[in-house]
Amino acid sequence: MMTPLNHSVLFPFIFAVEFKFMSYPNDSTMKKRILFSVMCAAIAAGAFAQGQGQGLAGINEATSLMTSYFDPATKLCYAIGAVLGLVGGIETYGKFSSGDPDTSKTAASWFFACIFLIVAATILRSFFL
Repeated sequence: MMTPLNHSVLFPFIFAVEFKFMSYPNDSTMKKRILFSVMCAAIAAGAFAQGQGQGLAGINEATSLMTSYFDPATKLCYAIGAVLGLVGGIETYGKFSSGDPDTSKTAASWFFACIFLIVAATILRSFFL
């Protein structure tokens, strides 16, 4: 069984490392830090510039792939809304036949759920296509 790490034992060592790291640098240390920072920035800029053409092609491919899925996804949402409408109609009819007093609340909740699905699918399609 592993014992948890006691942070109070390690605190003086962590503080000592941080204190030594944060000590006052001399000129040669500052020059090394500045040179290291400039080299890191140059390497990052070079890597970004190298992948620029491939990234644009990847974004265009992802966009065309995404837009090709919207039509089937919209039709799927319409089909789910139709099935929910049928299920809601059957459930509302069952409650109405049994004389349940909150039939109107059930009918309204199923109706607005179907309307929400249809409107959401239409709005998402209009935003992204």
